[in-house]
Amino acid sequence: MMVDAKKNTPATQAGTQLIIKRIDIDQPRQWLIAGINDFRQAMAVSLAYGLFWVGVSLAVTIGAYNLGLWHWLLPLVAGFMFLGPLVAVGSYGISQRLEEGRTPNLGDAFGAWTSHTGQLAMMGLMMMIFFIIWIRVATLLFALFFGFNVPSPIDLYSALFTTPEGLGMLLVGSVFGGVLAFGAFSISVIAIPTLMDRDLTFMEGIEASVKSVARNFRPMLLWAAILTGCTIIGVATFYIGLAVILPVLGHASWHAYKDLVGGESPTDS
Repeated sequence: MMVDAKKNTPATQAGTQLIIKRIDIDQPRQWLIAGINDFRQAMAVSLAYGLFWVGVSLAVTIGAYNLGLWHWLLPLVAGFMFLGPLVAVGSYGISQRLEEGRTPNLGDAFGAWTSHTGQLAMMGLMMMIFFIIWIRVATLLFALFFGFNVPSPIDLYSALFTTPEGLGMLLVGSVFGGVLAFGAFSISVIAIPTLMDRDLTFMEGIEASVKSVARNFRPMLLWAAILTGCTIIGVATFYIGLAVILPVLGHASWHAYKDLVGGESPTDS
């Protein structure tokens, strides 16, 4: 393996491919424990990073409500699952510094994009495509079940759980959203930390991520469920819980990458 002296990150040689390891079903729990440990070691910077995204979430929510776009809040909150891997980049940077034996700071969190900006930006574009598709699907489902007249906030959110139209929209939306979310998870769960740590193209990062999910389907399905469940808990606390949950999950995802992606092996010629 070569090392890029300028960036101090592994560089993958031509004619080699990443080794994707097999893991046990218990490994996601170990990642979560490792994420909590990283949060404890860098509590101040991790909490500050999490609070920043809590502030962003609250600002978006208040802005949407004040602009009369409150009916977009549910799909926007659900769409956070597509943008979560991008939000976690700062947490990856913190864990990376801890792994190097350094004391991380907010510059490491917010500057984590700078190591491989171009490829990470392409990965961000891929996630935005998933997000836009989800918003489009949510818009079509709303029109299908409720028509084009937007009811009041109380009437709408009450109807979601008490009427056939609302329950039908939730059911169909959950199915479509779940499929899209798992697709986004499959291409990004390992891709983004891999791109931060190695000199690869974003397509090579996606390939590593998809292989990791395919080779370890049950553990990765469990990991996807843990990520989703924890994020729902954070949102249900009016975003406040995300101040801790987001960095912990980001740190844990960095350890997931380290466990899943090994070195390089020669490709067959």
